[in-house]
Amino acid sequence: MSSAESFSLLFDRLGEPMVSPKGEKNAVFRLTEQHLGDDYKANGIELNNRFGDSASEVINLANIKRIPQFRKAKKLPRDAEFSLFLPAHQKMADEVIDELLAVPENDLQQFLSTCVFARVNLNPQLFNYCYSVALMHRGDTKNIPIQNLAETFPSKFMDSQVFSQARETAAVASRGAPRIPIIIPRDYTATDLDIEHRMAYFREDIGVNLHHWHWHLVYPFSANQINIVAKDRRGELFYYMHSQIIARYNGERLNNSLARVKKFSNWDEPIPEAYFPKLDSLTTSRGWPPRQANMRWQDLNRPVDGLLLTVNDMKRWRRNIEEAIATGIVRNRDGSTKALDIDTLGNMLEASILSPNPELYGALHNNGHSFAAYMHDPNHRYLEQFSVMADEATTMRDPFFYRWHAFIDDLCQKFKESSNVRPYTRSELENPGVQISSVRVESGTGAINTLNTFWMQSDVDLSRGLDFSERGPVYARFTHLNHRPFRYVINVNNTGKARRATVRIFMAPKHDERNLPWILSDQRKMFIEMDRFVVPLNAGENTITRLSSQSSVTIPFEQTFRDLSPQSGNARAPQLASFNFCGCGWPQHMLVPRGTEAGAPYVLFVMLSNYELDSVNNPDGTEMSCVEASSFCGLKDRLYPDRRAMGYPFDRPSSSAANIQDFLLPNMTLVDVVIRLQNITEPNPRNPQN
Repeated sequence: MSSAESFSLLFDRLGEPMVSPKGEKNAVFRLTEQHLGDDYKANGIELNNRFGDSASEVINLANIKRIPQFRKAKKLPRDAEFSLFLPAHQKMADEVIDELLAVPENDLQQFLSTCVFARVNLNPQLFNYCYSVALMHRGDTKNIPIQNLAETFPSKFMDSQVFSQARETAAVASRGAPRIPIIIPRDYTATDLDIEHRMAYFREDIGVNLHHWHWHLVYPFSANQINIVAKDRRGELFYYMHSQIIARYNGERLNNSLARVKKFSNWDEPIPEAYFPKLDSLTTSRGWPPRQANMRWQDLNRPVDGLLLTVNDMKRWRRNIEEAIATGIVRNRDGSTKALDIDTLGNMLEASILSPNPELYGALHNNGHSFAAYMHDPNHRYLEQFSVMADEATTMRDPFFYRWHAFIDDLCQKFKESSNVRPYTRSELENPGVQISSVRVESGTGAINTLNTFWMQSDVDLSRGLDFSERGPVYARFTHLNHRPFRYVINVNNTGKARRATVRIFMAPKHDERNLPWILSDQRKMFIEMDRFVVPLNAGENTITRLSSQSSVTIPFEQTFRDLSPQSGNARAPQLASFNFCGCGWPQHMLVPRGTEAGAPYVLFVMLSNYELDSVNNPDGTEMSCVEASSFCGLKDRLYPDRRAMGYPFDRPSSSAANIQDFLLPNMTLVDVVIRLQNITEPNPRNPQN
């Protein structure tokens, strides 16, 4: 078995002991005394040998030269939930990641043995996170595929009723019966009596939640080794990715006859939105706690989680951040000052370890999640765990996530609108000699400038996360939004010599919630990025075509709901490194907003910007050529592939244009498009055939 396959097996059924077989091939790790947890000290080797006698493959482990102590990490019980928002858990994760990265590179046998030891001795969710970060950031393992979390911990994504059915299905199918997919209903967390339930298809989409989890895996905010956190323009990307989520969410709200989300800015008022997640943790055997309507933030006194915070602490940090935004000046820990920029502000808000002054500016974003997650038990009186708001893989399910991030985004927008950030000049927006003649969108239906969405049923395999059940695939079938493939056709006249240009494509609703034309200061925050790529322009007329599936914002459908086993044969296959890194992209099936059955009017904005002002000159010559989500993920170990501010040209207000038509220059154009929802449900042709 290849080394990559051996490492991939450590993602398999994390609740089961290491003495038992792993994977579909029934492989067994040959454990040593070092690798036995407390539960198997007496008979672990004997059990392991018995399984090994019937195994298809035996994987030998080396003796560990330096056994990790995990003094902090071992304090987290195996049946507890894990959250990076909790300071105590952050310290545990930092300790484990340090130990995994301390194993010398290119000694894969020693690293594998250390990882098996960690898996045996640590909480499964803590191990899964730290192991994934270590694989991604070590030079000798960065090409080993990271397991899809929906397969590893399916209870974070699906109705709890699924799992009793899944075990029954696995047992019956093991005796030769066909594997019938378990149907997950579209409406299982609420009914339309709750107005916010109209947005459940967006909030509870598996791909959307996997995106958020994977992005924070690629861009951790906490680690003892600063190179793990200090990626190019990390704070700005934190702002931009979440800003785009809010723009997409607001557009979907308009499609559902809802007003834009109301930011949560008064922290003393009750929160009218309730959320009942209907999720049961397979790890803890407890249900995720709900939030009742009209609950309030309360001071947190939970020493077990490292949380001793008051709402007044949050208000103080907020005032300090607002002062920095108003003055454009940041105070460092040593008392010195520097000019505020969006990258620094993003790191201050989250706050990552790159924050210039955590004592002064706090951890506003992270602690906001914690306050929301513990409203039901702020002082640990009832021994309750956190709600979905404190888990990166579940937090986007909760309506409050969007209210909180609308507040965080508003702070960033205030900075962009302040006197410290000047509007773009004409020379920064134009591209002399380049004029767009026409743009149209062509879809498979033959209609021009009409995008079509519909509902699709897709299967995801739960078997890797179904501990202590029969082997073999067990499929859950869920319904999600999708769109018909389309392409852009852009005709451009280049009156100068041959050159390059960056094509930037955005889309926004044509009207606001009152059905009135937008003012640009509001509409600029509604533009969602659809694609961004570099093209060569010949002198004269040029026709540019681009498929929707090539978007630099999204990852392919197969990558969101992926089976990694066929791809894990070569640990050093270069395409797998970008597979891991770019896995944080937006899901392709959610690229196009839902629209309406009558047809929702949108505007498509296309711009060809000056490549000389866009290029970052990566050392290896890499341009904006990462086909998998470079807009949201950047490029691995390289500069972000665009010198412009993220969201350009809509990241700043205009000094003169009152509406989008006044903003246009010859290298830009605006096209009316319609998004029409075909309210039908189709099976995914990629679903396994029973």
